[in-house]
Amino acid sequence: MSKERRGLFEMIFGPRPKPPATSTQLKMLNGYTPVFTSFGSNAYTSDVVRAAIHAIASNAAKLKPKHVRRVEGQISYVNSNVERLLQVRPNEFMNSYDFLYKVITQLYMKNNAFIFMMTDGVNVTGFYPVNASAVELLETPSGEVYAKFQFMGGRQAILPYSEIIHLRRFFYENDMYGESNEQALLPTLELINTTNQGIINAVKSSANLRGLLKFTQTMLKPEDLRRARDEFVSEYMTVSNDGGVAALDAKADYQELKSEPRLVSHAQMKVIEEKVYKYFGVNESIVMSKYNEDEWNAFYESVIEPLAVQLSLEITSKLFTDRERGHGNEIIFEANRLQYASVKTKINLIEKLMDRGLLSLNEAREIFNLSPIEDGDRRIVSLNYVNADKADLYQLGKDGESDDEDGDGNGNKGDQASGAKGN
Repeated sequence: MSKERRGLFEMIFGPRPKPPATSTQLKMLNGYTPVFTSFGSNAYTSDVVRAAIHAIASNAAKLKPKHVRRVEGQISYVNSNVERLLQVRPNEFMNSYDFLYKVITQLYMKNNAFIFMMTDGVNVTGFYPVNASAVELLETPSGEVYAKFQFMGGRQAILPYSEIIHLRRFFYENDMYGESNEQALLPTLELINTTNQGIINAVKSSANLRGLLKFTQTMLKPEDLRRARDEFVSEYMTVSNDGGVAALDAKADYQELKSEPRLVSHAQMKVIEEKVYKYFGVNESIVMSKYNEDEWNAFYESVIEPLAVQLSLEITSKLFTDRERGHGNEIIFEANRLQYASVKTKINLIEKLMDRGLLSLNEAREIFNLSPIEDGDRRIVSLNYVNADKADLYQLGKDGESDDEDGDGNGNKGDQASGAKGN
């Protein structure tokens, strides 16, 4: 018997219990309708917008999720199944990089990103980004909240909000959703589109002959004028006339009409593009990958690190129970920022951190993109440093007393030393 064919919708959402039919829209504090509608994909067709978001998503996708446990100020790493799931393949269709890239792109395009946590009833088995055209929040008579996802194909999925990881940006007026990009970004996108169309039309205009055809013969019939004009256009004013030259006899004169289209200057174009970059928190150096160490650190701290914090808090909250969180379980997102430092900075850091035991040999090699070595996880410490609790013993001796109690600078211990001399 052949296996029944299933689409992505059935694979991801499958048959799930539905909320009671008496469920109603979730009432908001500020009176807003609890429905989120996508701004659409038009903004993503802009090369400036796409380049800005790609710069953020491609770098944020390199964050490494870790399952840690914090107990009494001590952090221990937990090699759990959910950590391997997030690090390698969050779902059967995406690796970790693709998963984070898609989530961050959706967040910046819609200011809302939704991730469905699939479970087998006990354990989480997958994380799926949900790219819906509209989302509506429902509440049951018992107070449970559900998210109703509407997809472009007309299908719907109703999922418990507790199983949805919800990331937001520009979170202001609405109680549950991030604000739309439409009013803030659309005027700039229209300006970019108008500028691009102007450049295209200017190129087309300058590539063609444009002028007035004056016939010297007297009183031609209108149909003869049109026929002569059409013959001239088809012969000389098409793409095939790549030479740009026309030939006429004495019966007609051609007077060229000069066309000088006005274009936006380079400085004006730069200002327009920077408006988009500013909106997304990047600059040309980041987008063009020509940043220096300081520019990268500023980009990381202002854009990438907040995303890491947001991902960590939301996934931890939805993934673990109150009891598990009480035992210190959380998901964090790490990045090796030193990979973007200059060689000089890397050398200085390794020199200062390794002899204090803060870096292992392999961690130091990783900073220079070198492969690990055998027994490279050990740490080395300089003998020039001593435990702070034992500093007095190291400097003053076991009894904590100085060897120069009488202050004569000779290291004699008071009268006992003097008596020895007198004898």
